[in-house]
Amino acid sequence: MDIEEISKHFIHVYNRNLVFTKGEDVYIYDSQGNKYLDMGAGIAVCALGYSNEEYKQALKEQIDKIIHTSNLYFNEPSVKAAGYITEASGLDKVFFTNSGTEAIEGAIKLARKYAYLKNKDSKGSIIAMEHSFHGRSMGALSVTGTKHYREPFEPLIGGVSFAEYNNLESIKSLINQDTCAIIMETLQGEGGIYPASEEFITGIRKLCDENDILLILDEIQCGMGRTGKMFAYQHYGIKPDILTMAKALGCGVPVGAFAAESRVADAMCPGDHGTTYGGNPLATAAVCKVFEIFHEKGIVQHVNEIAPYLKEKLKALKDKYNTIIKDIRGTGLMLGMELSIPAGNIVKEALENKLILISAGSNIIRFVPPLIIEKEHIDTMYNILDGIFNNTCNICKELNN
Repeated sequence: MDIEEISKHFIHVYNRNLVFTKGEDVYIYDSQGNKYLDMGAGIAVCALGYSNEEYKQALKEQIDKIIHTSNLYFNEPSVKAAGYITEASGLDKVFFTNSGTEAIEGAIKLARKYAYLKNKDSKGSIIAMEHSFHGRSMGALSVTGTKHYREPFEPLIGGVSFAEYNNLESIKSLINQDTCAIIMETLQGEGGIYPASEEFITGIRKLCDENDILLILDEIQCGMGRTGKMFAYQHYGIKPDILTMAKALGCGVPVGAFAAESRVADAMCPGDHGTTYGGNPLATAAVCKVFEIFHEKGIVQHVNEIAPYLKEKLKALKDKYNTIIKDIRGTGLMLGMELSIPAGNIVKEALENKLILISAGSNIIRFVPPLIIEKEHIDTMYNILDGIFNNTCNICKELNN
C-alpha cells in the first residue's frame, strides 16, 4: 500500500508509515506480511494480546444478540460490567464512556458538581500535576500539565493550577477555599514513567480528607493489572474518590469509565451528563470478558511473575550501555528507559528491526507490553536493543574520534 496516497485522506496528526492487518499473541503483522514484536500493546491497550479466542468469541456472541440500545435503558452486559468494576476498585458507582479522555471529562464534571452542591459560589478550582497527560479534549487538556499540548488551544477551562509531582509541599501551597479536586496519574505515563511516592500519594489522600477535596486518580494507562495490582493505587493502601479507566479495560474495543463513591457519584442527577454509545452492549461485553479472563488466567499474578525479568533485562542493557541509558524506572509492566539521546532514534531503528516500541516524552522509551508477555519475547526484545545500542555506541565513538 502507498503510504503517501493513503495519507491524503487523513488529517495529519500522526506520523504513520505502516499499515497493520492482523495480530497474533504478542505479534502484529503489516500489509506486506512482516511480523513485529509489540512491546507497546497498542499504547497499553491490548493486555491480552491480539488473538485471545475467548475474548473474540464473547464479542461474536454479543454481536448476534444486540450491539446497541441506548442509555435510556439498562443492558445486560453493562450491568454485569459495572459490578466487576465496583468489585475490583472498591468504589460504588460507574459511568461508562467511549474513551479515557471522556472518562476524564466526566470526572471533572462530577467533581465540580459535587463542589457546586456544597457551595453554589464555589469556583471549582482543580489542582493538576506538571508533566501530566490526561487527554486531548478541551477539559482533559486543561488538566494536562505540558504546555505545548495546551497552548495552541487556549483559552481552556479555568480554575486549574499545576503542582510538582511527588512534591507534597507544592500541593499544599496551591490549596485554597475554592479547591474542589486534585487530579493525578498514579503512575505518570507520558510525563516520563514516574510512580507516585508513598509519602506523596498518602499525603494527598490525607489533605483531601481534611479539606473535603476530591482525589481523582487517572489509571487509564496504569490500571487494569499493569503494575501488578488491578489498580495502581492499591499498592498504597488508599482509595480515590473518583477513578478513571480505559485502554486495557476493553482490550481493544473502545471503552472507558469513571467510578466514584456514592457520596460523590450521587451529586449527578438526570441531565447532568450523558453519552450515546458509552456502555453499549458490545463494549461492555468486552469489559466483562476481560475481567473474566483476568481472573481465570491469573493475569495479574503473571504480571508479578514476569515483570522482574523485564526490569532485569532492561537494567542489564543500562549496565552495558551506561553512556546512553541513564535510568530504568516504573512498576510492573509499565517501565521507562531514560536515554541521553533522543528516544525517537531508537524507536525508529527498533521498528526497522521488527520491534514496536513507543516513547514517553523526547528521551524516554516506554515499555507497556501485552500482559501475557513471556521471557522468550523479552529475550527477543533484548537482543534487538542490544544490537541497536551497540551500533549507536560505535557511531558515537567514531564521531568523537
